[in-house]
Amino acid sequence: MRFLDQAKIHVQSGAGGSGCVSFRRAKNEPRGGPDGGDGGDGGSVFAEAVEGLNTLIDFRFRQHVKASRGEHGRGACRAGSRGDDVVLSVPVGTEILAETGDAPIADLTEIGARALLARGGTGGRGNAHFKSSTNRAPRRADAGGDGEECWIRLHLKLLADVGLVGLPNAGKSTFLSAVSRARPKIADYPFTTLVPHLGVAAVGDEEIVIADIPGLIEGAHGGAGLGDRFLGHIERCGVLIHLVDGTQESVDQAYKTVRAELEAYGHGLAAKPEILCLNKVDALSGDQRARQHERLTAASSAAVHLLSGVAGEGVREVLAAAHRTVDTPTSRDLE
Repeated sequence: MRFLDQAKIHVQSGAGGSGCVSFRRAKNEPRGGPDGGDGGDGGSVFAEAVEGLNTLIDFRFRQHVKASRGEHGRGACRAGSRGDDVVLSVPVGTEILAETGDAPIADLTEIGARALLARGGTGGRGNAHFKSSTNRAPRRADAGGDGEECWIRLHLKLLADVGLVGLPNAGKSTFLSAVSRARPKIADYPFTTLVPHLGVAAVGDEEIVIADIPGLIEGAHGGAGLGDRFLGHIERCGVLIHLVDGTQESVDQAYKTVRAELEAYGHGLAAKPEILCLNKVDALSGDQRARQHERLTAASSAAVHLLSGVAGEGVREVLAAAHRTVDTPTSRDLE
């Protein structure tokens, strides 16, 4: 199934049914009276977060959504039926924005969370409503109210405890496959990850959800490479695991490049707790490990974990540190 994390759709609620002008006509009731029924309300359009969805692909070819209108009122005080509501099923973590993209409407972060997108029109009143002591035969009835319509944007942000960041080919997908049953594409060339992946890792008796996003390169905030559009998927994470490829020459520059892109993106990503890892240490000699570790520590002024997703070295320690940080988001002790 194709991954799609953004969609733009047009929603329209149903108009209300009009009220009816009618009078009773019965054999034994020569003067009768007004008995026009009310129109039914129009159907509304809702969005609801449901379990089992992780993409907005359903809206790739369904860009116009319309609810049914309410029925008109009828004689004998018969009210028109209400229009059927339309409920759009979206993945948990879907953010709903106005067409301009800068006005949030709702953020559906829990299963069953629901948001009203377009309210149905109100049904008109029939002439039976307007009967009074001074107006015994009203010939007035209200027209049904118009429905609402607008364009909205859906933006999916995956819900995960931990987010993996790093340059392309830093070993993020290998790490995810080593700690979970996720099977992202792994190859010895950059940009093998083109869409985000989720994996569930066991830490003792508990579990944490890890999100792997495509790698960042210098200038990603300006659209270079795959840009920074996928960084939204780690906005909700409690901690970031920053992987730096230990086999490259300038580990310090690699670290600074990713940090600069997180700063440029904003939305609080740069301020999130970070677990820094020197990855692929299985391919380094003892002297190379020490040299690269020292260089990365100096560039970051933070504790650096030695890690190898292939060999399994340091994996448990990193997961334990991530789990502690998720449980205590304010903690800066990432050892």
